[in-house]
Amino acid sequence: MGGTPHIVMMIEKTEAGFSAYSENLPIFTTGKSVPELINNAYEAVNLYFEDQMQKVTAEMIHFTVDFKQFFQYYRVLNSKFLAEKIGMNPTLLSQYIQGRKKPSNQQANKILNGIHQIGKELSDLSLINKS
Repeated sequence: MGGTPHIVMMIEKTEAGFSAYSENLPIFTTGKSVPELINNAYEAVNLYFEDQMQKVTAEMIHFTVDFKQFFQYYRVLNSKFLAEKIGMNPTLLSQYIQGRKKPSNQQANKILNGIHQIGKELSDLSLINKS
């Protein structure tokens, strides 16, 4: 493989935890938690490219998860709230989540940007405990 590799790893929830695999390369791993899975994936990718004497950095690996798996894992994220936040029909988002419809790249980016925006808003909060 010439040049800088770009590896996409698909994350799936399993009975024992999580798994990640590449659809284009024979790379796969498991973990009991998402952080453990990501660490194991970095190790597995570097082992695969070890013979080519190429160090793979975190920027070269992209993790992806399908909508249904995402919303099953992050149950705290309400799909109706997200739909309203991004200006999408809640029924349409529900169909994407349930796997009845597949979103276009534009719709998928709109959803992902909304998720990132909610994450940023949450990370920027400070909670005050008033007595």
